[in-house]
Amino acid sequence: MDKLLIEGGRRLDGTLRISGSKNSTLPILAAALLTSAPVRVSNVPHLNDVTTMIELLGTLGADVLVDEHMQVHISGEQQTVYLAPYELVKTMRASFLVLGPLLARLHKAQVSLPGGCAIGSRPVDQHLKGFELMGAEIELVDGYVHAEAPRGGLRGADIRLDIASVGATENLLMAATLAQGETCLRNAAREPEIVDLARCLRAMGARIEGDGTSTIRIEGVAELHGCAHRVMADRVETGTYLIAAAATGGRVRLEATEPDTLTAVLDKLEQAEMGLRSGDDWIELDANGRRPRAVDIETAVYPGFPTDMQAQFLALNCIAEGSSRITETIFENRFMHVQELTRLGARIRLEGHSTAYVDGVTQLRAAPVMATDLRASFSLVVAALAASGTTRIDRIYHIDRGYEQIEEKLTSIGAQVQRVAR
Repeated sequence: MDKLLIEGGRRLDGTLRISGSKNSTLPILAAALLTSAPVRVSNVPHLNDVTTMIELLGTLGADVLVDEHMQVHISGEQQTVYLAPYELVKTMRASFLVLGPLLARLHKAQVSLPGGCAIGSRPVDQHLKGFELMGAEIELVDGYVHAEAPRGGLRGADIRLDIASVGATENLLMAATLAQGETCLRNAAREPEIVDLARCLRAMGARIEGDGTSTIRIEGVAELHGCAHRVMADRVETGTYLIAAAATGGRVRLEATEPDTLTAVLDKLEQAEMGLRSGDDWIELDANGRRPRAVDIETAVYPGFPTDMQAQFLALNCIAEGSSRITETIFENRFMHVQELTRLGARIRLEGHSTAYVDGVTQLRAAPVMATDLRASFSLVVAALAASGTTRIDRIYHIDRGYEQIEEKLTSIGAQVQRVAR
């Protein structure tokens, strides 16, 4: 199993190009199942989760080709399979997003209940509630969701989500594009990745209004056509590399990104007294060798501070000047990285499952640590970059699920990083 060896204490300095968004790519690939016409998706990151989704599309009967530019070409002309097997869905929660497209186009789906990171309960009840309101019959059998649309297909419905679930919003949005009549999604998630999905669906002929707000209206159409779509920049990768540079007192310029999608993160970095400049598609952070100031964080649904950035900012607070409080409101088990950070000398006290108090220290020390989930894994990288000595990070397959070419990117801006298999 691969590990990372990171020699800390080096100030990061350089320019990086940000990859396409994983959290946008996965639902857009699933959306290609809504049509028999060819769909081309570009700016796709080379990640394990993307490979899993591509494999799942192939298992469902779609013809999928990845060219030398990491453009994914999908044709669903021969796509007739409606069974998404446990062996694939268990490894990645986003695989569950094929349920909506299968149900909308084939009027039938059997999809395994999902897996993914062990960061707390993330039930699919909001997905199933919405499909039932659209007329589908739902049954849970041996760990699979068996869903069948009524005669003539799904029907438009007025659906109010109990929580602003990103996955449920995406799944129901896709299904509604082929439903009869109008669907109104209330208390919908507002994340930029949903806006990107809606842009792709509109390019396929869908009629959607209100994406990016809490109320999305979809007028169903008889069929969708093919399209070419470029995936948005990864805002989580962007924020992560800004934090990594801040933790080392360094400077980084990030290009091909979208600053307006991570305002909450940039606001917190400014509060930490990190120098920031930005343009339409670039951001530059220059810590100028300064130690950051501790900043309180409370995660929230978009446009609040993203839960996917909580672990990285907690790691930054570990070496910041002063004390801070980190409050996690989205997932109840997302502080598994705390125990590993304390092995590096961080001073963190947990209060229940939702709050961490951090007293910044002037220096972390290298130690062997283990990644526990996708985003928490990079909090260990941030801490290792700031620590003295060489840190070994085990179970880095979590990192490979969400961060493209981590060794190459970090090395190009001055880090000493090595991947080893032992």
